Amino acid sequence: MGKTLIALAVAGVLLSSGAPALAGGDRGDWPTWQGDKSGSRYNGAEHRITPANVGGLKLKWAFAYPKTGVVAKSQPAVVGDTVYFGGPDMKFYAVDARSGRTKWTFDLRSVDPALRAVLDGPAVARGKVFFGDSGGYVYALDQRDGKLVWAKDTEPHQAGIHTSSPMYHDGRIYIGASSIENATTDRSYPCCTFRGHIDALDADTGSLAWRYFTVPEPKANGTWPSGAVRYEPSGAGVWSSPVIDDRTNTLYVGVGQNYTGSAGDFDSLIALDARTGKPRWKQQVTKADTWRTLCNEPDPEGYCPGLKDNTALDYDIGATPNLFTVNGRAMVGVGQKSGVYHVFDARTGEVIWRRQLGVPLPSGGISGIQWGSSYDGEKLYIATYYAEPGTLFAVNPANGDVLWKTPNPANGCDWGGAAQHKDICALAHGPAVTSTPGVVWEGSNDGKMRAYSARSGKVLWEYDTVRDFRGVNGLMGHGSAVSASGGAVVSHGMMFVQSGYQPFYPSEYGNVLLAFGL
Repeated sequence: MGKTLIALAVAGVLLSSGAPALAGGDRGDWPTWQGDKSGSRYNGAEHRITPANVGGLKLKWAFAYPKTGVVAKSQPAVVGDTVYFGGPDMKFYAVDARSGRTKWTFDLRSVDPALRAVLDGPAVARGKVFFGDSGGYVYALDQRDGKLVWAKDTEPHQAGIHTSSPMYHDGRIYIGASSIENATTDRSYPCCTFRGHIDALDADTGSLAWRYFTVPEPKANGTWPSGAVRYEPSGAGVWSSPVIDDRTNTLYVGVGQNYTGSAGDFDSLIALDARTGKPRWKQQVTKADTWRTLCNEPDPEGYCPGLKDNTALDYDIGATPNLFTVNGRAMVGVGQKSGVYHVFDARTGEVIWRRQLGVPLPSGGISGIQWGSSYDGEKLYIATYYAEPGTLFAVNPANGDVLWKTPNPANGCDWGGAAQHKDICALAHGPAVTSTPGVVWEGSNDGKMRAYSARSGKVLWEYDTVRDFRGVNGLMGHGSAVSASGGAVVSHGMMFVQSGYQPFYPSEYGNVLLAFGL
């Protein structure tokens, strides 16, 4: 199977007070997936939408995609009056934030005719828009007109993809590489040879400044029961997006599990020198974790070595870290798919505290913390996925004490579009959490997008996205689970979110980007 077909088969700085800098500067932009370099996912400049008026939020427009079978995962970036995002239709868009009117469109097939989709969120910096795709390419487009500045195929492996969203820092773009090689159920496949890595690219040319591999080079080591060559170690993909401490020039990123063997930086948070890519420290939070999709298939014996010793976990760190300061001490926290949120000393890697928030679920890792959390200068906001039910937590950043918790509303599958599909509906939080002054934003697999009180956790507003929408671009669309891999973006009095993730609520239409305002 070709590289792109495999890829489509699955379809700021810190202030001295400890509060994150305003996303995008004092204008209230949201220029990166992370919101700012520290990964706060907090827009402190958003004062139009408040706890008092968020209940009046209304749909302003929808942008619909053609039906492709690929999830709508590209979290938008907002700079000025423009929203930038990728679609599941091999295109990248810039639209007017207030009206949804298309300003320009870039077709990925102009670079490579193979089928590709944008799975990560763009970063906007230095007059360019940066993003990756499902085939391992990274692009830089002119922010004004969408013309190609450069495109680089950064992934030597046929199953390599970019779910990691780029971060711009000091003339470079930093982006991780993951893959779906472990998702194959073909027992005759010589699994596995992918190596996770984080790349630093020159922002002006796309040339590689350095690459850090998270696992040693795989070597042939016997055969699988089918007779196919067995390679190990492999995997340790970088699914999450990096964050950077401007003061120390340190990059932090989470790493996934091994596919085969047991070696490298699997299930680790690593701190790298942003200039050279050399490690400053590593914290491996699981002692052994070797998992592939065949571990969950019938008759996995011989294809899932971790079954024998209970190390087939899939407890990778797929979430983006959060940098924050408490009482003058720089800390870095990150969620794990085991349901644990870990906090370390940002300079040394020393463990400060850990808190079990999700319910551990081996061989799938879907009960924990999936894509990312938010920090508003006072509290950490952390959500769990399939955790009986998924729950949104407010946590004290100093010691991990839970300040409040709000389960996914119990009636989430009983009303709206999900009520017609209770067999697939779930009370689970896939998206990364977002926060603005007084408000926390989180979506659910039940298709609802919700706003919560940052003070109490009370639901202040909710909207059912499992319905048909007429797109401003002339297409009909249909919402589904609120999209994981990203989350809500709140900027300049508007909230933007993709709806179109697993579970896929049946429809003849493709999914949608939704825009809300007062």
